Amino acid sequence: MARHVPIRLAGMIAATVTCAAVATEAAAQDQDPSIVLNEQIQFGDVFAGQTLDVVDSSDQVTVSNSATGNSVAGGVQGGDMSVTSTQSMQGDVRAETTFVLGGDTEGVVSGVTQANGNYLGLSASDANLTVDSAQTVGDVEIVATSTMAEGNERLLGGAYIDASAIGNTAALGGERSFFDGSVTQTSGANIRASNFAATQYIPAEAEFTAQAVANVVSVTGTSVTGQNMTINQTSTGGIIDSGVSANAGNSWDLAGRANAGANRVVLSNQGGSVVATTRQDNASQIQSQAIVTSYDYGAATSYARGVANEVSVGNNDIYVEIDNAQINTGGVAVDARFAGTQGYDAYVGADAAGNVVTGFACADCAGYVDATNSQANSGNVSATAQTTVNGTNRAVVTGTNAVGNAATFYVSRSGN
Repeated sequence: MARHVPIRLAGMIAATVTCAAVATEAAAQDQDPSIVLNEQIQFGDVFAGQTLDVVDSSDQVTVSNSATGNSVAGGVQGGDMSVTSTQSMQGDVRAETTFVLGGDTEGVVSGVTQANGNYLGLSASDANLTVDSAQTVGDVEIVATSTMAEGNERLLGGAYIDASAIGNTAALGGERSFFDGSVTQTSGANIRASNFAATQYIPAEAEFTAQAVANVVSVTGTSVTGQNMTINQTSTGGIIDSGVSANAGNSWDLAGRANAGANRVVLSNQGGSVVATTRQDNASQIQSQAIVTSYDYGAATSYARGVANEVSVGNNDIYVEIDNAQINTGGVAVDARFAGTQGYDAYVGADAAGNVVTGFACADCAGYVDATNSQANSGNVSATAQTTVNGTNRAVVTGTNAVGNAATFYVSRSGN
């Protein structure tokens, strides 16, 4: 019998704004643009907790657990919208999920645990969207924790369990539209995501992941959408830590993946042009560790990744312009480990970097990339991997990569 524990939320501020024009596109262009002014300040702590206690479940087991300080969401269709948003998170945010699964769990076990400081989500369709956003997280704790610690779980249908902690998030997306504006994100928080699982038997695919990031900006456009964005990100918190420990007595396809970063920008487009000015500055310590153990195993994967500052700008059309500057003074330490006794294939990898930028355009469209890049890294960067097999094994594939500054600009054919 399942015992349900309610989610507890304290002090969450949320705003939702939607604008949908019912007139024709030509008529909508004659109208004044919709204007949204948003200001949110959260001083108190926000907590969400769940404990799932289930015995001999015959179907799927699904858990969603989220705690957010400030959130605003909106959209525009067939018109113009101007959004000015200021969000400040000055309290702790914690999301905790505990799994207690007795007997045989026959269905797939799915769990998502999220802790977020500030969130801005905007969409546009056949529209022009102008954004001026400022997000700030103070000297606080943002923590997401997922735990499956009994050690006797039998997950017959497999599992997909994720824990994610993010300070500031700005996500824009749409089709046949134009995005214009600026996003400024500042985080002074300690950000931690952990995912621990001790199980007995998993005769199916099982993946345990964790992600910790201070600042994230994502802009995605389809069907001839243009972008002109200026993005500034700063992280000064003491530590950004992501950890996964996935363990089983007998597993068929077990994976543990950890990812940590301070500042991340991902701009992608299917048409039109992309013009991006990005500034990233990190002083936080970045740590990422993945541990996977299984006595008997079919396939086992342990992968950890950590990048202080990261920018990716891509356009499946003609024009990409990037003006990028990255400074990293914080250390980056990444570690991936696997231990088993007898099995088939083991894959272990660790990637660490101070500053990374990638820009690309479409070669089939006679694409053009105009890039100006400045990167400075003074933090220590390390990537380590350890693989231990005490019995018989078929294949072991391991790799580590550590780099201070990496820049890649290219023009590629569609699908490459």
